[in-house]
Amino acid sequence: MPEDIRNRASISHVDVTALNFIRASPPFVFRRHFRQGLRSHIMEILDPVDVEVEQTGKMIAGVRYFPKATPRRMFRIFRARLKTLENALFEIGRVKIVERYLAPGFMARSTECIVDYRGPEGRDLMLCGFQEYVAGEALDPWTILGAADLLPAIYETFGCQDSPSTLSTDQWIAAVRQKGSRFIKKIKRMISEAGHIPDLAGAGNLIITASGGIRLVDINNISGVSLAPSIDLDEKGYPVCDKSIEALSLIEEKILGRPVDMQEDIYKHFLNPKRRKALKAKEALFCKKSAAFKFI
Repeated sequence: MPEDIRNRASISHVDVTALNFIRASPPFVFRRHFRQGLRSHIMEILDPVDVEVEQTGKMIAGVRYFPKATPRRMFRIFRARLKTLENALFEIGRVKIVERYLAPGFMARSTECIVDYRGPEGRDLMLCGFQEYVAGEALDPWTILGAADLLPAIYETFGCQDSPSTLSTDQWIAAVRQKGSRFIKKIKRMISEAGHIPDLAGAGNLIITASGGIRLVDINNISGVSLAPSIDLDEKGYPVCDKSIEALSLIEEKILGRPVDMQEDIYKHFLNPKRRKALKAKEALFCKKSAAFKFI
């Protein structure tokens, strides 16, 4: 019996086109994106012409050049099992909360679809998404030192074309800080008004663009925010809310170049030493349990 596609470590174009809700001969190529997660398959949707040029190359000034095919959109297949239609609508509702506060300038917008998946165990509801592709470099809150630290990666990603080369270093850093400040304010407003926060802690969840913008691209794990003393865990056992608040504080500190205000309600609650000590223990337990189930 074939394995349920949601349980597969990785999938290919053939696996996608074998799905009952996808055309067997679509006008696009599906290719596994290099960033994968515990919660979804992520596939690039590519133009076959672009893929052919990527493989065969094209001549520019007597030199053969192999440009990487740029995705037209991204296709996500959520791994989570949806027991009822209400479960699926609840998940979509949380995405809409984030969209209300961050779209269009600070997230990759996504069209969510509830489909009738015919798997090895029969029919089942499945949540998929067709998402805007955002070109840029991963913004890792845990490793960046400051706004200037992002610039070399951006030049490496974009080269001279469509890069921040038209701006001086100081101008680009100023743009990053201005847009970063707006991003942080929108996240804090989402927390205070809607009581939710997206996962800011995961590797590759945030992208820094050539113009210095910050875009959220991973919308799979959106958690409620509570000032209760307990540390909430998601369905995988990860303390995503606490880690996202910590990531937000690092972005504020490093991108804006200033210490966070520890008297601010969210930081005062989530970053106090006693809670952070308990958080480290829960995070270590999660890492131990999930080590054997990472999809890379």
